[in-house]
Amino acid sequence: MEKVTKTDEEWRAELSPEAYKVLRKHGTERAGTHEDFPKEPGVYVCKACGLPLFEQATKFDSGTGWPSFYQPINEENVGESEDRSWFMRRTEVHCERCEGHLGHVFPDGPKPTGLRYCINGVALDFEPSPPGGDA
Repeated sequence: MEKVTKTDEEWRAELSPEAYKVLRKHGTERAGTHEDFPKEPGVYVCKACGLPLFEQATKFDSGTGWPSFYQPINEENVGESEDRSWFMRRTEVHCERCEGHLGHVFPDGPKPTGLRYCINGVALDFEPSPPGGDA
């Protein structure tokens, strides 16, 4: 996969202040502050580079206030690293193409994976499936 690399100034110019804070500075939006995404078939892509990350079919209501998914479209698109901030030990997830911070993954999700990818809504864009298409 070809990486997307830009200067900090380029990212600031392209992203909203909130998206920049989350994607480039590893911030977290407040729970429940991002608009709810449509329930129609489609794909969630990285707001910074457009890489497909999650399908609508894998989204579930975790009750946390952040969009949650039980698996990525392709595991190669979502990277992981250890996050030891806030006196906790968590697994951070990021976009593999642009290295934008997405959120965290936890082992308390539903079947079939048992995972909960807890993602900042501001880090995603939703692309509906074309009529008659699958996502």
